[in-house]
Amino acid sequence: MCVCDGRLFFRPNQAGMTKVKAAAETLTEINPDVDFETYSYDITTVDNFAHFQSRIEKGGIDGKGVNIVLCCVDNYEARMAINQACNELDQVWMESGVSENAVSGHIQFCLPGRTACFECSPPLIVSLGGDEKSLKREGVCAASLPTTMGLVAALLVQNVLKYTLDFGEVSYYLGYNALKDYFPTWPMKPNPSCGNSACLRCQKKHKGWTPPKRAAKVEEEIEFENEWGIELEEEETNEEALDVQQNTVEKDSKPMLKYAFQPAANSDPQPADENQEGAGDGGTEQLGDLMAQLASLQSS
Repeated sequence: MCVCDGRLFFRPNQAGMTKVKAAAETLTEINPDVDFETYSYDITTVDNFAHFQSRIEKGGIDGKGVNIVLCCVDNYEARMAINQACNELDQVWMESGVSENAVSGHIQFCLPGRTACFECSPPLIVSLGGDEKSLKREGVCAASLPTTMGLVAALLVQNVLKYTLDFGEVSYYLGYNALKDYFPTWPMKPNPSCGNSACLRCQKKHKGWTPPKRAAKVEEEIEFENEWGIELEEEETNEEALDVQQNTVEKDSKPMLKYAFQPAANSDPQPADENQEGAGDGGTEQLGDLMAQLASLQSS
């Protein structure tokens, strides 16, 4: 189940349609094999909240509960309603959001009673007794960057796949700062002083829970027929090649191996030491011979 504002799915020809209807139409064209059940209402009202909660409890396959709820709404009240419904049903859900300036966002994996619910760690302005609506200036639309929303949505879907398909490590909280390409992540424990009574009941129910550790999967060796007797060997180094060549020369005057290119020696050539005994004499003799040959050519 996904609860979202659906603005990313609007196309020009869908002007006048509700967000959920436009989203369902677009997504159906992308994947016609998926059945979509849409509701366009305010989940914070009493009647709509009861219906919304019943769809979580019985909206899955064969009338069973849904596997996971994805929260993609854009206001505090709707998040609190989803949080309340999932706490009462002990329902796994994931929350996501983008900041007012549209350059940061986050995703949060909520396991009622085991990880922090949305009310365990409310937004700073709410925790200080303020109203979230005061952040929005009247008559001014909040900033909206499809790139930021697309990245946060991708992080959310990736986290869902890891949870549902049981691979990798599921992130309990993952933030995104577009200005610095910063991705903070950490586990969020439930607040023992949470003001949500349903959350406290779930904490008592799941007391002592610890995040599961995934054991490393050992890859089994696959046996296969090797009709041609092909074998793979490790690539030899230059030092090993030199040793093989030296050993074959010592055993037989005719080497068994012949290299098209001689492997490079490991040691670098050392510069001649000018102070070595006899180095200067050899140079002087060669220079004298050259001067004598030059003088004989000039005299002839």
